[in-house]
Amino acid sequence: MAGGGLIVIMFFFGLAGGIVARVKGNSFLMWFTISFAIPFLGLLTAILYRSDRAELRRQCPACGRVIKLHDAVCMHCGEELEFPDVAISSALAQARGRTRRRGAAPPHEPASGAPGSSR
Repeated sequence: MAGGGLIVIMFFFGLAGGIVARVKGNSFLMWFTISFAIPFLGLLTAILYRSDRAELRRQCPACGRVIKLHDAVCMHCGEELEFPDVAISSALAQARGRTRRRGAAPPHEPASGAPGSSR
């Protein structure tokens, strides 16, 4: 079979593109498919494509979940979001995510009539 070698090369380019994308926080399957279909250029594009982990984040005012800055709706609670004045760096967002996974509640200010408030 004459095309067998080409299929093997395409598979390994696809695998490399998928792994590079996964390390950057993007979809493995999507970049595997692109790098498989267009072997050299697909892998090069996956390498040069932005890292999803470097994206700025923000905190949802309704549920406190840290989400991507460009999201218009919170995927957790469905709250429609306005563009924020303050963004969170990805390193801080990861630290907040680790704290949240340990069971800690997101920081909230007490309401004006709540016990323990100074008002």
